[in-house]
Amino acid sequence: MKTFHAAIEVMPHDNLLDPQGKAVGGSMKNLGLPEIGNVRIGKHITLQVEAADKKTAEAKVDEACRKLLANLVMEKYSFTVTEG
Repeated sequence: MKTFHAAIEVMPHDNLLDPQGKAVGGSMKNLGLPEIGNVRIGKHITLQVEAADKKTAEAKVDEACRKLLANLVMEKYSFTVTEG
């Protein structure tokens, strides 16, 4: 078995309202940063996977995202898997 590291990004779907991102984006003006807008807030998750190969590790990470880490009704996800 090899050890793989996964970096997962979970974000709200583009067509859904992101109240947390909207609040942070609105605060940028109060901080003197009016150039910053369209803020979207999500989750960054890292984890370690023990698997025979990279393809198997990616399948396990995808399954974890679909079953637990992302709410597919409201969120999308992407990930990278590296050996090491």
